[in-house]
Amino acid sequence: MTILEIIVLLPILAAVVIALGSPARITALLASGLAAAATFVTALRFNLNAEGGFQETSSHPLLSIEGFPDLSLSFGIDGISLVLMILTVLVLVAAIWAAPAENSIKGSARIYYASCLLIGGGALGAFCSTDLFFLYAFHELALIPTFLMIGLFGTGENRVRTAWTITIYLGIGSIILLIGLIMAVVHLGGNTFNIADLVATANSSDNAIAPEMQNWIYLILIVGFGILVSLFPFHSWAPPAYAQAPTPVSMLHAGVLKKFGLYGIIRIAQPLAPQGAETMLNLVLVLLLGNILYIGLVTIAQKNLNRMLGYSSVMHMGYVFLGVVSGTAIGMNGAVLLMFAHGISIALLFALTGSLKSRYGTLEISELGGIAKSLPGLGLLFGFAAFAAAGLPGFANFAAEILIFFGAFQKFDGNIGWLQWTTILALWGVVISAVYMLRAYRNVFKGPENLALPTVAKMGWQEKAPILLLLVSLMAVGFVPELLVKYLRPAVDAMNLFVGK
Repeated sequence: MTILEIIVLLPILAAVVIALGSPARITALLASGLAAAATFVTALRFNLNAEGGFQETSSHPLLSIEGFPDLSLSFGIDGISLVLMILTVLVLVAAIWAAPAENSIKGSARIYYASCLLIGGGALGAFCSTDLFFLYAFHELALIPTFLMIGLFGTGENRVRTAWTITIYLGIGSIILLIGLIMAVVHLGGNTFNIADLVATANSSDNAIAPEMQNWIYLILIVGFGILVSLFPFHSWAPPAYAQAPTPVSMLHAGVLKKFGLYGIIRIAQPLAPQGAETMLNLVLVLLLGNILYIGLVTIAQKNLNRMLGYSSVMHMGYVFLGVVSGTAIGMNGAVLLMFAHGISIALLFALTGSLKSRYGTLEISELGGIAKSLPGLGLLFGFAAFAAAGLPGFANFAAEILIFFGAFQKFDGNIGWLQWTTILALWGVVISAVYMLRAYRNVFKGPENLALPTVAKMGWQEKAPILLLLVSLMAVGFVPELLVKYLRPAVDAMNLFVGK
């Protein structure tokens, strides 16, 4: 068994063991910790001098029928996969750590912890699968417990309706995505699900998909992946889901699982239909501006802290899309780095709001105020998280956004095109982010203390530990982006990037 197979199977097997009666919290912490340790061992032995391509590969043939693509349970990673796996294990450990004690959970603690592990295991499997079928299947595995957790353990009177809403919304997105993937495989010969082979076929002049068909395939994939990512205007499912989900689920879905759609566009949509990606560039630019500007303004108007974070998460997906479609190595490096930075920072923010909600029973901004006087530690940590989300220098978010903006202008020849105009407009999103994050911080933690609020306990180290894990990760990569960019560079350089104009 290879190390990647161990990393993927650990959370999934631990979920099964918990269902069979093992102590839920201890088992979940142990499994997530071991998966994290194995991931960092993989990073240490990753060959940085190798050219693009998958490392740590393994393959187990499962089905070979004439007239049907060969099916294999195959794993492998390049730098992009590795960075997203590091993101996943960090958030998974923090989410399990931040979860309530077993006797504090209203309902089955086994279902609670097993579901969190399945979300993490599914994400890990999707990020390191080199077979298209299992990349899709692992993501679907992670979605099922997400719906379950919101319906069973979510907050608010509408949690069941919200669970059904996102089930239908993301189910439709998955069906659209499946149609696009099938079309791509069929038009590339229909012989294999192996991603590397499909990309090689798509890049060959003789066997590439016809340009007209590429346009349709890319459009269908961008809609399917876009729904999963909450690309404007397919975003409305996300904020209510994050506002009503249990804290660990908000951390895992917003921080990790949402990145699957972006990963799919980088790994599948653009390599398999590069001419379609270039043809649809202007459409994607308009949609991502909807994420950054329109959703950004909607975020400012939010009165509930968790809903504000939900809309903020949707907004920042626009920056990642900008880096992905920039057509430059710098922009693509920035896009993947921002996937990591956003995943850590939004998980950090949801962990902090979970601490607030457990103490005060509300996240309505108007009902809070002056909290830093009684909870100075929580106020300080939330301030750091808010600065990171707003793109303050010293955090990974800033380094990633700078790369994206520079990447969009790398091929600038003196004539401002759609890509450059989009980037100029997108810069206003930085101002919008600062407005809603700093205003929320001021209204919740500063000013006169709301005397109607109950007296609550201060944060202990058990509660601070997962938050500090995420914060230190953000700052380490912020000060030394090369910690992760060194893994990304060979994989991105090996891509056949189209040049956005």
